[in-house]
Amino acid sequence: MLNPVWLHTFATVASVQGFSQAGRELGLTQSTVSEHIRRLEETVGRRLLTRDTHAVALTSDGEAMLAHARHILEAMAHAESQFRSPRLRGRVRLGCSDDIALGPLPAILAAFRNAHPDVELQITIAMTGRLHELLDGGAIDLLVCKRRKGEARGTRLFTSHLQWIARAGTEVDLRQPLPLVLAAEPSITRAVVLDALAVAGASWRIVCTSSSLAGSSAAARGGLGLTVRPQFMTGRGLAPPVNAAALPALPDVDYVAVGAPHLSRPAETLLQILIDSELRGDWTTV
Repeated sequence: MLNPVWLHTFATVASVQGFSQAGRELGLTQSTVSEHIRRLEETVGRRLLTRDTHAVALTSDGEAMLAHARHILEAMAHAESQFRSPRLRGRVRLGCSDDIALGPLPAILAAFRNAHPDVELQITIAMTGRLHELLDGGAIDLLVCKRRKGEARGTRLFTSHLQWIARAGTEVDLRQPLPLVLAAEPSITRAVVLDALAVAGASWRIVCTSSSLAGSSAAARGGLGLTVRPQFMTGRGLAPPVNAAALPALPDVDYVAVGAPHLSRPAETLLQILIDSELRGDWTTV
């Protein structure tokens, strides 16, 4: 069995690259640190560290063990935090755009609900501009949405590439203005797409405007024209056009979490779960 005390000592030694410094950080003697490492190596039957009078380095097995150790210690910390703290009660009013609601958010909400079953969740789906109005007006506690290029508000969660999609099998006639199915104003995605087309010198015409993702998806699925989705989303009957590589390039967009100035404990907890979750990074698929 892997003793978490040994794993903590091992992870600290790997971080500071020394037994003496690790002992000082952990409040242990150097001999105790050495004993923890020795017993861990004996347990797994592998050499985890190489050391001489000047340096400590991880072996290949040590690198693998460090990844496991960090995962185990993080899971233990989360478990201890959950069961040390009193059960949360109250309500969280969360706002999000519909692409987030249909994309990576459900797994995070499920994790929050499992950890805090006594907290009521209220979810508002709206465009980003409207969500900020609701947040600033005190109608919601926090939101998850896209962020305009150059804006600093919010904590970045992940980045996704925007892609062209249309009815499956569509080949766009590049001699004609691009037929666009876009979200209604004000929409960050709409603005980003039109800016990208302008920079590329492309011509276009808006054939359909919708206030919802479902509406624009239906229009694109019906063959009315092209629409745009973050790369992590898929849709039945929709796919990149056959000649998508010939279309103007679309940029990446950042998704962020934004909290009200004064959050309740349940809302602050959900915000921290979002920030600490696997959403952080670059999302390409759900």
